[in-house]
Amino acid sequence: VQLQAFGGGLVQAGGSLRVSCAASGRTLSSYTVVWFRQAPGKEREFVAGISWSGGNTAYADSVKGRFTISRDNAKKTVNLQMNSLKADDTAVYSCAAEYLGALRRGPIEYLYWGPGTLVTVSS
Repeated sequence: VQLQAFGGGLVQAGGSLRVSCAASGRTLSSYTVVWFRQAPGKEREFVAGISWSGGNTAYADSVKGRFTISRDNAKKTVNLQMNSLKADDTAVYSCAAEYLGALRRGPIEYLYWGPGTLVTVSS
């Protein structure tokens, strides 16, 4: 499964941006999908995830209330809507997936990864 994250860019603090994750040639409907991010000089960290059924979501405390993860089955994407962005949200955002996987926060749980997309928040 080849994943691709897209939609990153430059945004001012307080603004909004949506990044999306898609799988090449297939739907993500049977995959638990998560977003991680990695800022320069920092470790990769869990941001948000959605279970393959769509019934469960999880968020890092740092983004709870500002970010929303969702599925768009028509477009075959998993989207991360990011509002009230802060300079600390600047990072490369990557999506990962696991077929019928449990929603967990550790990167080791996910077999499929794709190149990230850069989100830069200017203060």
